[in-house]
Amino acid sequence: MTLSNHDLMMNPDIPENDLAHRIIGFAIEIHKALGPGLQKSAYRECLEYELSNHGLAVEKNKPMPVIYKDLQLDYGYQLDLLIDQKVVVEVMTCDQISDQDVQRLLRFLKLGDYKLGLLINFNSSLLKNGIRRVNNMRTVHADERVGTLYH
Repeated sequence: MTLSNHDLMMNPDIPENDLAHRIIGFAIEIHKALGPGLQKSAYRECLEYELSNHGLAVEKNKPMPVIYKDLQLDYGYQLDLLIDQKVVVEVMTCDQISDQDVQRLLRFLKLGDYKLGLLINFNSSLLKNGIRRVNNMRTVHADERVGTLYH
């Protein structure tokens, strides 16, 4: 896990929707400058650069363990970028975003108890067509789930 130089500058008062708007704006700026066709890592580094230079806390390659009851499974799952401990960003360079990509991001949101995620496919000719917003509307804390599963 790599923390940006501005990792202590978390902005707790910025709502997820406002963060998403900023993230998308920087992604569009990067896409306009570089276009499609580069490797995922190039776009991820540029997005991290823009976000951290604008005062947002960015965690890159944040480990995402799978928790089952009391068992923690560390299978090497990682979030591409976690912005201000609120918004998960998965950077992609593929033909199109699939349902499996959306489901994987939703699973990450649930595992990390995050409300909002963005799939950003930089391989799109028009970036706005390569962005999917994923909401975890059923975010609850583990202790709130007890007693509701089998009644």
